[in-house]
Amino acid sequence: MTRAIVFDLDGTLIDSLPDIALALDRALADAGLPPPPRELVRTWIGGGARVLITRAVAHAPELVEPLLAGFRKHYAHAPVVESVVYPGLAEALDRLVAAGHLLAVLTNKPHDLAMPICAQLLARWPFAAIVGARPGEPLKPDPAAALALAVRIRIAPAHCVMVGDAATDIATARAAGMRAVAVAWGYRPRDELVAAAPDAIADDPSELVALIP
Repeated sequence: MTRAIVFDLDGTLIDSLPDIALALDRALADAGLPPPPRELVRTWIGGGARVLITRAVAHAPELVEPLLAGFRKHYAHAPVVESVVYPGLAEALDRLVAAGHLLAVLTNKPHDLAMPICAQLLARWPFAAIVGARPGEPLKPDPAAALALAVRIRIAPAHCVMVGDAATDIATARAAGMRAVAVAWGYRPRDELVAAAPDAIADDPSELVALIP
């Protein structure tokens, strides 16, 4: 039986694309570079800020460090302007809490940004732990943070389900000994999720309760 549900953040619980893209646009503008198409930015989200910037300036790797600093500055200044909880997720989270499941967040977003974003958008629900990326610690799909989170909430990995919108989340769950549920409303195409072979795929938030026994 599932005792804890570990959610990814961006593309899973919240649609943060507008605010991430705006911060990226501003960082690129500072360097005299044009904004990329919003749908392209969507495909760059999930591996952390450095991956995002590296993909944005793949033609000029020497710009990664200054643009990364600029992006972090702009994003920290306005992390929740247009970001929202995905439609239908509020009801799903209510039902999961009512069923007795403990909730947690594990994201590759920097921890000092994840905390205020979750406080603003997810305060309605009793998340037992919110874990973001910290300097010197590996990002998903390395299972270290997921395993440390399981220790923190005192629930064995075998009784945890990881829910995410990318193959990265599925790989993290597998490496940590957790069940993996993919969501198809996020930033990665459904065929990528199918190829990663999760235990289940939710096409709509209303399906989560049935997929997490």
